[in-house]
Amino acid sequence: MYRPARVSSSSRFLNPFVVALVVIGGVAILAMIAGLLIHFLAFDRKACFYHSSFQILNVQYSDELSSPGSQAFRTLSERIESMITNTFQDSNLKGQFIRAHVVKLRQDGSGVIADIVMKFRFSRRNNGESMKGRVQSILQQMLNNSGNLEISPPSGITAITDQDTENIFTQECGARPDLLTLSEERIVGGILAEEGDWPWQVSLQVNNVHHCGGSLISNTWILTAAHCFRSYPNPQQWTATFGISTIFPRLRARIRSILVHNNYRPATHENDIAVVQLSTAVTFTKNIHRVCLPEATQNIVPGSTAYVIGWGSLTYGSNTVSDLRQGQVQIISNNVCNASNSYNGAVLPGMLCAGLPTGEVDACQGDSGGPLVQEDPRRLWFILGIVSWGYQCGIPNRPGVYTQVPTYRDWIKQQTGV
Repeated sequence: MYRPARVSSSSRFLNPFVVALVVIGGVAILAMIAGLLIHFLAFDRKACFYHSSFQILNVQYSDELSSPGSQAFRTLSERIESMITNTFQDSNLKGQFIRAHVVKLRQDGSGVIADIVMKFRFSRRNNGESMKGRVQSILQQMLNNSGNLEISPPSGITAITDQDTENIFTQECGARPDLLTLSEERIVGGILAEEGDWPWQVSLQVNNVHHCGGSLISNTWILTAAHCFRSYPNPQQWTATFGISTIFPRLRARIRSILVHNNYRPATHENDIAVVQLSTAVTFTKNIHRVCLPEATQNIVPGSTAYVIGWGSLTYGSNTVSDLRQGQVQIISNNVCNASNSYNGAVLPGMLCAGLPTGEVDACQGDSGGPLVQEDPRRLWFILGIVSWGYQCGIPNRPGVYTQVPTYRDWIKQQTGV
């Protein structure tokens, strides 16, 4: 009988304890490497903001260019932003450039000066002056590739802090948090609003109890609905609060005057619009500033997305809520809204419908006077509608009906100067 040599199991297979140690050690090393990569790729980079001004020689200034809501402002700003973006995307700073945004177009003789804010992400180890020089150099090169825009060399660029950037944007209209930081994110999610999401939102309160919503359109004027004041016409009964909570507001202000449209018709809801003047001007911050007003010629596209915001009831007949909520809806054409299975002709010119075909998302009691807003391609938010009326809340084929703000743009200007 053969007796083959006995082979020790340890010579053919690794000890399980040793295997476990090797695996754990390998995982730990990989985790450490991944952590270092994340640190150097993300945490080692810091946001840097720069401000510059360009003189545009072959564009004649007009009053339209003073309003972000005008097509002229939007078109020229988009051309300038695209030119800057393309320049940096074709440069050796492609990986560091984030965004450019025109914050203002102002008059210079008969020409135009564009004030620009740009965002980059540089390694913390980079020298600030060196990076500023590289940005300046690339901007100079842009002048040779400016297409049909004649641009004079910028006088220079200025490095600005995060707070400086925030201060610049809060003086402009319609800026939400993503624009304040020139973030790449532009998602509006969830149902409950977060602080600063809708900084123009106002709670109009009677004897310190929420009654209606409103929208800040300047540091002294609020846009709202006429029907809010049918029972309470005395300004001294009203206060305005700012912030997402009606119980713990960020700011409370008294009301000086209430101007209701002279031709408001309660029976038909026509001309359901009013403006409210604050007793003292508010100081704009990242959490309190104005929404953009549209031009009278603003095109409102059926099927496009909009948001309605307020403290209204969650179901018809229930109490209002204390924390601000937001709802995503779609613009519905007046023809569809006036169908026999909907409002059967009750939606008049100067009104606007928004909701979902199935109902579900809608304004409700307590949302009256609040805004229906929409984002433009430059991430500025405009008020298109004022919550006015509707059949109950969230009923299929019975969407919310809003006062159409573009129709009343001239009236708003006459009353407020805004």
